[in-house]
Amino acid sequence: MFYVLLILIAGLGFAIYLLFIMQNVPGMKEERLGELEPLPPDVGEWKTDGESEAGRSAAQQGLTREIRVFFDEQAGQLFRQVRYKQPTTNEVVRSEPDKRLKRRRIKR
Repeated sequence: MFYVLLILIAGLGFAIYLLFIMQNVPGMKEERLGELEPLPPDVGEWKTDGESEAGRSAAQQGLTREIRVFFDEQAGQLFRQVRYKQPTTNEVVRSEPDKRLKRRRIKR
């Protein structure tokens, strides 16, 4: 029982050590886990979606479906945003909730 407790304490200490090292040592996370894939070239640009099923459905309703990829610099996260606009007035009628996109890590 004593050895199990000793191993648990050592494992907990090692996990805390890794957590602090990964966050506070510059380049440690990239060296161990790999670099994040580059951002898409069209970040922040709204593009009309006419090819997807949702885009065709919006066109039947008389709306334009627009999609963009948005990078939140403070959080360091990538989101896909979708909005539906009235084509004549360019008024945003509704929008879908933001969907977080995962960026893969590339080992070099």
